Formats: sequence, structure tokens, C-alpha cells
Amino acid sequence: MEERTALDQSANRDAVRSIVDAWRARLPDLDPSPLLILGRIQRLAAVCDPILRPPFAAARLAPGDFDVLAALRRSAPPHALSNGDLARATLVTPGGVTKRIDRLAAAGLVTRTRDPADARGRVVALTEAGRQLADKLIRVHMANESAILEALDGDEQQLLASLLGKLLASVEAGQGS
Repeated sequence: MEERTALDQSANRDAVRSIVDAWRARLPDLDPSPLLILGRIQRLAAVCDPILRPPFAAARLAPGDFDVLAALRRSAPPHALSNGDLARATLVTPGGVTKRIDRLAAAGLVTRTRDPADARGRVVALTEAGRQLADKLIRVHMANESAILEALDGDEQQLLASLLGKLLASVEAGQGS
């Protein structure tokens, strides 16, 4: 069995470690160590969602709606993108983006106009209310994310961000993304 570091023994006592230890006990020839990373990434996503979601719910945004507002707000003025550009910016299918745009348009947070460069296309733009809401929510969201990361010092956060970026790039390249 692999030797655990002092850091691992003290800081990483969690359900994922228990799962890995159980697999090691049942199947000693199996290396379950990838769970220590990927299992924890999945668990973090599940645990963080209810921490991060309330401000969006309070603003009556469905899951993913803020992603559209944020993508538009990040774009250069007049904060407008085509449906295809929004799909790429939010990592969602064009159909999924259309549903989100429908909800946001009904709420008066975005407008949809004909694309002057493509008669069949549409351009989605933030309304003033959408811009104000995006500006308010991004500040709350960043404060919530910063609070989640407080257990790590600045150097640790930079290292983790770098390692996750490297892993993500590798996995995406392997999928032909």
C-alpha cells in the first residue's frame, strides 16, 4: 500500500479517502488513487453548488441563466453576442442557450434582434436591467467563491488553478474539443 504523507493524513480525511481505502482493502491490485483527484473534484462540485446557487435563485434565475448574463457582460459593449457565440461562451448546446435566452428575454434582462450579418441569425444583448443584475451578482458570486477557497493560501490557489488548467486542457485535447 502506498505511503500517505502527513498532509494527506491530516488535511484529507474525507469520504473519498474512505472510498479509496475501502477499494485498496478489497482489491489490493487495483490503484484507486485517481479517485483522490477526480472523486474530490466531483464531490466539490456537488457540495459547492448549494453554497453558490442561492443568490441566483433569489434573483429568479434558473440554473445556467447567470452564465448567459455573465457571457454577455464580459463581451465588449454593446454586450451582444450571437446564439452560437453564446453557446461557445457558456459551453452549452445552441438549443440549451435558446431556452435560457427565452427565459431572460421574458424577464426583461436581454433583447433579441436580427443579426445584420446573417438574416437567419439573432443577436442577444443585455438590457440595462440585465447589465445591472449581472454586475451585482458577479460581485456576490466572486465573494462566495473566495470564501470557499479560504482554506488555501494564495500560492496554493495559484498552484491548484494551474494544475486544474493543465488537466482540463489535456482532457479537452484528448476529446478533440
